[in-house]
Amino acid sequence: MRVVIIGAGKLGYTIAELLSSEGIEVVVVDKDENQLTAVKETLDVMTINKSGTNPITLDDPDINRAEIFIAVTSTDEVNMVACILAKKHGIKHTIARIRDMQFMSEAREYVKKNFDIDLLLNPELIAANEIYRILTTPAALNVDDFADGKIRLFETKIHRRSQLADIPLKNLKLPAGILAGLIHRDHRMIIPHGDDSFQVHDNAYFIGFPSAIEKFSANLVQQDTRPLEKVLIIGAGRIARALVGQLINAGISVKVIEKDRERCEQMAELLTGDSIAIYGDGTNVDLLAEEGIASADVVVCLTEDDRLNLMMALLAKHMGAKKTVVRVYRTEYVELIETVGVDVVISARLLSASEVLAFVRRGGVTRVSILEGAKAEAVEVIVKKGTKAEGKKLMEVKLPKSCLVCAYVRKGVAAIPNGHTILLDGDRIILFCLRGSAQEVVSWFTNEQRFIV
Repeated sequence: MRVVIIGAGKLGYTIAELLSSEGIEVVVVDKDENQLTAVKETLDVMTINKSGTNPITLDDPDINRAEIFIAVTSTDEVNMVACILAKKHGIKHTIARIRDMQFMSEAREYVKKNFDIDLLLNPELIAANEIYRILTTPAALNVDDFADGKIRLFETKIHRRSQLADIPLKNLKLPAGILAGLIHRDHRMIIPHGDDSFQVHDNAYFIGFPSAIEKFSANLVQQDTRPLEKVLIIGAGRIARALVGQLINAGISVKVIEKDRERCEQMAELLTGDSIAIYGDGTNVDLLAEEGIASADVVVCLTEDDRLNLMMALLAKHMGAKKTVVRVYRTEYVELIETVGVDVVISARLLSASEVLAFVRRGGVTRVSILEGAKAEAVEVIVKKGTKAEGKKLMEVKLPKSCLVCAYVRKGVAAIPNGHTILLDGDRIILFCLRGSAQEVVSWFTNEQRFIV
């Protein structure tokens, strides 16, 4: 399979890196030679120094014989035009990055239908949705839904007083409808077995029914069960503007601090009730103390500077904030920031790349969630008739040790499997796969050695 990416910026680079690591042929196109330099020097992909909206460029056989065309420049209009031209040149599927929030909310279906764009990506909206899910789930570091909301992934930190620590999983009595699926420990992802146990400072991944996860997170994990009431956001960019509406609709009080007057005024127009926007510097200790950072349930740092976000989150923790969330641009910072005490780290680029990866793997894969900076994936797959795993007990299938079948949905009913479970044609299953193993593992359920569309 060949994929063409127009735009060699941060998002384009992340998508190219992820797809090329899957063995997919990737061509990156950008009219700025400087933008292509990092791609050339670090990734095993083809680069073309031309404009992606020039019809002559799309006449290039290295481009027009691609199956998927992804336009992720910084300009929405350029991305839409590039996708329209790609379809005219015979490229079957197109993906466009659209950053305008109003455009996404009011004209999304119109664009998909009339411009024939298959997938619209808005990294900021994707990140805002992810942050909202995490904030509204007790003790969560990560939350993701699969199978149309019938199955939920939940990540939490194992603290010193946790009731889950130091107990072999075979003896750990989890509520019905929940499975312990992954452990992140010492920079490694582990698919646990019965004799394994959670250790203090582990990140533990569970999967199960949403109602069971909600109860479990509140009763077994969360030590302070007070409802989320006050959120302090530093930075009033696109993610913040998408997030505040969801928080206010949920009855949560929001304060936003922004040092750019115009952005602050734009944010103020969105706020209602007792939520306010404050014109000021989020690194000002006196301002943070005055605005009650110690009483905030969560402090969310959303500026465009990774190092500034980290500094503000650590400062917030020092001043008494209960939980911190940091947005990062550089994906290599994710693990580093988590190790210094920040509770949740969000990468809009990785979240968007997950959506692209799921689209590229459409031969049976319907959802992909990238975990711990791409150390593992949660993958939703539809089982096909005649495959190696269909019609057999899971204990007899002998799946690779790099994967775990965590849950399945049959005829709209969700269930947690065991060794005697027999998967059938049409079942929707959720797998945990360690880095680099997803293609092999998914082929056991779809019979496809290479994901095609």
